[in-house]
Amino acid sequence: MKLHEISPAPGSTHSRKRVGRGTGSGLGKTSGRGHKGGQSRSGYSVRPGFEGGQMPLVRRVPKRGFTNEFRVEYSVVNLGQLAGLGATVTPDLLVERGLARRGRPVKVLGSGEVGGAVTVSAHKFSRTAREKIESAGGRCEELG
Repeated sequence: MKLHEISPAPGSTHSRKRVGRGTGSGLGKTSGRGHKGGQSRSGYSVRPGFEGGQMPLVRRVPKRGFTNEFRVEYSVVNLGQLAGLGATVTPDLLVERGLARRGRPVKVLGSGEVGGAVTVSAHKFSRTAREKIESAGGRCEELG
């Protein structure tokens, strides 16, 4: 088989509907567009969200809440995920291993167990995470 011999499977393609080719074709005169009005003319389009003149959904639904522009989004890592990462764990190492997102501060939570004495550098620690790391003989280094 050569590239010029390849064709679509039989029945998988349809020929284009040729409108405006005389009344005998069944799609002559107005070409299936009806009579007059915007929809019969070329270039017609309805703006997004327009609902025919009734009050649009975006205006019917009440506004609620607000967005706190000072909110800090943390990449959350559990203690159980730190197992097998080595003696020192840094945010860069977590990003490298796919456990945190670059550019986001890291917060360590206390779910899971620590294997042994580990030095963990992060921007924030939960109380239980800090307790578990320090009780295993490790150290928590809080980054600024």
